[in-house]
Amino acid sequence: MAGLPFCPTCGKPIGSAAPGEATCPHCGTPRAAGATYCPACGRPLDPSTPARHRTAAFSQPRQAPVAQLAVLDENAQVLTRHAITSDETTLGRIGADIEFSDDHYLSPLHAQISIREDRFYVRDLGSRNGTWYFVTEPHRLSDGDTLLIGSQILRFKRLGYPGPHPPESDATRRMGSLVPSADIAKLTQMRSDGSGRDVVHLSPGRHITIGRERGDWTFPYDPSMSGAHAEIRSEDADFVVVDLGSRNGVGIAVRGEVMLLMNARILVGDKMLRLETL
Repeated sequence: MAGLPFCPTCGKPIGSAAPGEATCPHCGTPRAAGATYCPACGRPLDPSTPARHRTAAFSQPRQAPVAQLAVLDENAQVLTRHAITSDETTLGRIGADIEFSDDHYLSPLHAQISIREDRFYVRDLGSRNGTWYFVTEPHRLSDGDTLLIGSQILRFKRLGYPGPHPPESDATRRMGSLVPSADIAKLTQMRSDGSGRDVVHLSPGRHITIGRERGDWTFPYDPSMSGAHAEIRSEDADFVVVDLGSRNGVGIAVRGEVMLLMNARILVGDKMLRLETL
């Protein structure tokens, strides 16, 4: 690591390996037998090993900021801007590279913006309220996806196709509502304590519109939701969420790592951020 004369883990001078001793191919630090990552720069010692999360102390500085995060108000007007100056930039309430100490919905270390090969990625760091990115085109839902529509948090779950019901022992037939097709997924409205409330079932060929005033599932008490906000469209056995031109957009909770394009918006705590070029 540039400017660091000694390894913070082993204490040896960086780049001063003994003859025949294996070293990190990136910074020259002596490597222990069987080690997967360099103790100094944190990079994988084997090119086939994926990169791991590194703390802000090991973020790689850049010669000049290459992008910035704009903080937006509820009218999408810029309040402040924060330059991204490292390959890894943490966001949070305490001890982060970019801090928002007044935001109590933020975890101390909430999310991280990474730059690799001039591409930007966002990762949630195990925060309590999650990190959300806002879709700009139809998004195909995966089992366990969590959506933010207005202020409603909705969780998508696959159910699979139900099997045949065995007949009763006395051959009595069961009564039931006539439905056009089997329910193979559901959306559950989540409370703040993590429990579920209302549920809408999804089946092939059935589209669901969600809104404050119009649609199949309405939330008249949610002022942050547009009249007709989003649609869950059936595409064969899959389901796709589409923003219907809403004012506040449709957010998807980050799972793993998500690549961000310029002008992408993310929500951390109650801060809406937009990735911008300088």
